[in-house]
Parts: sequence; structure tokens; C-alpha cells
Amino acid sequence: MFTKIRRLLGQFFNKSRKINNEPLNKVSLIVIIVIDIFILINVFTGLDDISRWHLSPTQAYPCYSEWGNYRTQTAKDKDYEAIWQALPDYPTNDLANFQQTYQQDVEGNLGKVSQTCLKYAEFKGKIQTPEKLQTVETIGQKQEKISTLEQANSNIRAQYDSTLLEKIAGQSSDKSINQVSAEKAKQNLDRNKRQISTLKEEISVLKKELLAKPESVNFLALLKDENQFKEVETGYKQASFWYPSIQLGFQSLFLLPLLFVALLVHNFAQHRGYGLIALISWHLLVIFFIPLLLKIFEFLQVGAIFKFISDTIGALLGGLLFLISYVYILLVPLVGFGIIKVFQNVVFNAKLQTVKRVQKSRCISCAKTIRHNDIYCPHCGYDQYVECHNCHELTYKGLAYCKHCGTLQDASNNPITNQD
Repeated sequence: MFTKIRRLLGQFFNKSRKINNEPLNKVSLIVIIVIDIFILINVFTGLDDISRWHLSPTQAYPCYSEWGNYRTQTAKDKDYEAIWQALPDYPTNDLANFQQTYQQDVEGNLGKVSQTCLKYAEFKGKIQTPEKLQTVETIGQKQEKISTLEQANSNIRAQYDSTLLEKIAGQSSDKSINQVSAEKAKQNLDRNKRQISTLKEEISVLKKELLAKPESVNFLALLKDENQFKEVETGYKQASFWYPSIQLGFQSLFLLPLLFVALLVHNFAQHRGYGLIALISWHLLVIFFIPLLLKIFEFLQVGAIFKFISDTIGALLGGLLFLISYVYILLVPLVGFGIIKVFQNVVFNAKLQTVKRVQKSRCISCAKTIRHNDIYCPHCGYDQYVECHNCHELTYKGLAYCKHCGTLQDASNNPITNQD
């Protein structure tokens, strides 16, 4: 096993730094590395762009967050808070078109915005009238006055308590550290309380008037509609579940053609003996494969498979979600083993490569063209033949049967185990 891994790594590095089995010079190696980095950056940029092609759950259901926040609030004035948050911070003539804002991301992308969210945006946009903006500003000003008066009362109470202590101690008023007498402080305190009470009543009236407006009533009725919210919530959760899978699909759509073309060019260049093209195409093949591998592992951590495993473990074992790590520790090596076996037995199968090279009169090892009766490759020195154990004639190394007597050859007659 370790011998195979060492041999595969050796072949990988030989392919990455040699042209026609000769090592690259330092300048050429640096140029290749710079090209690799440049292409890798552009590959990741392309992957990021194509992953945004389909609308995200937040873009497809832009009202879900605001709707969910409203439903989880327990404050007494949450209806007013919902109206207040739908308005800008200050009066303006340039009122927002929320439907247009929600649909901005649709242009040039796949997917569509939820019709319920578009309805939500319509009702939300109707709230933004100059009258309501002025009402909210007035409420804000009155709340600031209340805060100022409450702070003043806090200061007065501190002075009032200190004055009472001085009075109890028999200290004369001319030696007091407070500028206001206890009687005067109490009068100011009572006056401020009356003002605060009046302002709160005025604010309450303004809020009731604001909430009674037809636009506000329609908007709040939509927020409180259980069926509408369930529809948005279900759609958002489904979109969140499938979005990583959709992203991986588009990213694979971007990478697989590049991998396919790079592999075709590499095989063509090897067969024709175009060493530089074979080297560059090999580097491209590796560069395109690395992001694909990373995206697959990323999908395994956040995609539909992860969601299925976590839900299954959650249902069977309750809160023991840390067991997901054990599942992945077991699953990922098995998947990696399967990928290696597929590439070993199908994509880079040495027996199939040997058959093709013998048919085309090429070296079994380096794939360069040789004459039909050459025992050793003049390019790499590799022995092309092995002695048949039955007739003792030389037959092709790596092929299943002797070309002279047709006897099945030994398993040792295999370049997989004989090549370095």
C-alpha cells in the first residue's frame, strides 16, 4: 500500500516538474508556478461568481428575517415597532420602493422572489407616507423630552435626599452644598412628573392614530397571518436546505468542462510527444481538481448530506450531535478510498494504458513512439518485454496473454507492480 502511494506521489511530482522526462530549469519552474497561482485565483473567482448565479434563500425570501423578528418579539409595543422599523430614520420625499429593491437581484440570476414577500414589500411601501414619517418624528421628539425630564428628576432626587439629610442634621441653608432647597426640589420633581405623564399620553394617542391607519392595519394583518408566514418559513427552509447542493452543481458545471478539456489535451500531448503542452495541461488538471475537491468537502459539511445526517442523529440520539464528527471521520476516508479506487481502476488504469500504447507502438512507460521490435525504450530505457513462462519467448509486458503461445501470463507481468 505504502509502495503504491510513494510511487503515485513520485509519478505526480515527475509529471509536475519534467518535460519529456527531463527536469525543468529554475526559471521555467518559477514561470509555471506563477501561471498556476494566476489561474487558481481566477478559478476561485469564477467559482464564487457562478455560485451566486442562483438566488440565495435570503434573496428569494427577503421578508423572512423581518417577519420572524416580529413574531418572536414579546414587547407590548411590537406593532408600533414594526411600523417604525418600516419607516426611514428621517422624513424624506424619496420613499423606498421595496418591491423594486427585492427584485434587483433577480436580473441576470436564476430563481425568483417569493410572491408573499413581494406582497409584504407592497404593504410595507404603502406605510411610507409623509404624514406617518412626521408622526414618528414627533413621537421621537417627545420621547427625547421624556428622557431629558427623567434624567433631571434623577438629579433632583439625589439633591433632595442630600438636602433632607442636611436638614435633619440641623445644618443651616447657607452652608448647604445644594443650590435648591428641599421644598423647591420637590416642586420641580412634581412638575416634571406631570410633564412626563402628559407626554406619555400624547405619545400613546399618536401611536394609536398611527396604528389605526388603513395602511398600517393591512401591514400588521399580513404580519399576523399564520398561513402566510408558514408559507414563507417553509419556502425559506427548503431553499436553505437545497442551496448548498445547487451551488455545488453550478460549481461542478464550471469545473468539469475545464477538467475534461485539460485531460484531453494532456493525453493528446503525451501521445504526440508535446512535452511542454503535456506539462502545462497536467498543471491545469491539478489546479482544476483542487477546487472541486475543496467544494465537495465544503458541501459535505453544510449541504443536504450533512443536514440529513444531523437530522437522523438528532432524531435517534437527541442532543448527541457531536456524533456527527464520528460519522464524518468514518465516512470521508471511505469516500476518499472509493475515489482512489475509481481513478486507479478506471481513469488511470495501467492495464488499459498499456494496451493502448502497445497498439500504437509506444513505450509502455513514457508513451513515446518506438519501433515495433525495440526491446528497450530509447527515450527512457524501460524494458518492453517479459519472458513467457510457458514458451520462454519474449512477449509484451503488461498484456494478459503471450503473443506466441497464447498462454495466460503471471500477475507479475504487470507494469503496475514493475514500474517506478
